[in-house]
Amino acid sequence: MAVLRELPQSEMPREKAERYGIGSLSTRELIALLIRTGSPDMSVLETADEILKEAEGVQGLSRMTLPRLCGIRGIHTAKALQLLAGIELSKRIYREEVFEGITVDKPQTLIRWLQSEIGTKEQENFLVIFLDTASRILRYQILFRGTVNASAVYPREIFKEAYLCGSTGIILVHNHPAGTLAPSFADRIITDRLERIGMMMEVKVLDHIIVSSSGYYSFREAGILSQNVEGGNKE
Repeated sequence: MAVLRELPQSEMPREKAERYGIGSLSTRELIALLIRTGSPDMSVLETADEILKEAEGVQGLSRMTLPRLCGIRGIHTAKALQLLAGIELSKRIYREEVFEGITVDKPQTLIRWLQSEIGTKEQENFLVIFLDTASRILRYQILFRGTVNASAVYPREIFKEAYLCGSTGIILVHNHPAGTLAPSFADRIITDRLERIGMMMEVKVLDHIIVSSSGYYSFREAGILSQNVEGGNKE
C-alpha cells in the first residue's frame, strides 16, 4: 500500500508541513495528509488527485458525499470520513467567524460562510438570517428547500421566526445551483413581497443575497431592494 513514508522525502506532505508550515501545502497535499494512504497501485498524492478530479476542483469538495468518496479507488469509509470531517470543520470555522460580531456592514466573511453553507448545494435552499437592532446575527435557519418561487416561500414562517428570536431585521439568502447569479423575476417578486410585509410588521429586509460556489449577488449592493416588480415603483 502506498503510504506517506514510501514517497520521496521532497514529496512528503507531512515533512513539508513540519518544515515550512501547513500553509505551504498544495490542495492535493492537504488532502493527502488527511487521507494518509493511497491504494496498492496509486500513491496517496495520486489518490488525492482522483478526489479532486471527482470533485471537479477544490470548490467541489464541499459537495462530496460519503458514497461519492467511497466510489473512488483507494478510498474506504474511514478515509472518506476523515476528509468529510476536515471539510465540515472549515464550514464551522466560517460559521463561528460570522457569529462573532460580523454585521451586515462587514459582509465579506458572511458571504464566504454563505457560499460554504449553501453555495455548493445541488438543490436550492432558502435561508434567512435574523439580526438585532445593531445588525448583529441572532440566528439563522434554512426555511425552504427546492425551486424558489413566489408560492414556495411562506412569509408567515419567516416572520414567525423573526418574532420568536426578537429580530428587527432579516437577510434573505438563496443559492443558484446552476451557478448563475442574476436574480430571476421570481426572485424579485419574492423580495418585494417580503419587503412590503416586513414594513408592516416592523421587521426590515436588509438584503437578499444569491450565492453560488464562486460568487454572489446582493440586492442591497445593486440598489434594487425597494422596487415593486408587480406594479410599478413604490411611492
